Amino acid sequence: MKTKINLTVMIITSVICLLPMILSFIVYDDLQEKVVMQWNFAGNLNWYAHKAVAAFGMPLFFMVLNIFVAFMVSTDPKRDNASKVMRIFVQWFIPLLSLVIVPLMLLMNLGVQLPIPMIVFILVGIIFIFFGNYLPKSRQNYSIGIRTSWALNDPENWNKTHRMAGVLWMIGGMLFIVTAFLHNTLSNAAGIAVIITIILILAIAPTIYSYRLYKKEGEN
Repeated sequence: MKTKINLTVMIITSVICLLPMILSFIVYDDLQEKVVMQWNFAGNLNWYAHKAVAAFGMPLFFMVLNIFVAFMVSTDPKRDNASKVMRIFVQWFIPLLSLVIVPLMLLMNLGVQLPIPMIVFILVGIIFIFFGNYLPKSRQNYSIGIRTSWALNDPENWNKTHRMAGVLWMIGGMLFIVTAFLHNTLSNAAGIAVIITIILILAIAPTIYSYRLYKKEGEN
């Protein structure tokens, strides 16, 4: 299959990544020299950087990341096997992140009180639920999905692994949303432990399941 990069979509999504710079130019003089770039689970300040990094560096970072992801997905020789909805979502996911994260960061540094941890975890939960719903609808490809060597080598392994991962990721997304509403009751350490545990389960469990399917097939 020939490589086909949709330059129009890549250019449009890259421009969208840079749109928050409009707000950056408007509020730049009102920002402190050092702005908060990260909040911990409890909502406390965790990392500072020069205001130029938040105002202009972050949109540029999202643009570069968007170009990289678009290139990887477009050059996948099996890209048409991935769910069409997921391919569209991946194309627009990073621009949407830029439109949400950069303005939130700027507004928080301007003194606007926003529940950043809650917003972030709800968004992450929705994303996992979305991907979980569409994972089983994707066939073998090299850019989207649980790309273990055993799944890529065996269509049945791929399909079973993604059906299992789809259910698991939807449950994980729901847990993220529940955790978002508990951020005021959990300590920072407890919150981080919960998040890491959920992510590890979502990443490791499908991999182990794919390997066990591979071993079971080899024994038959």
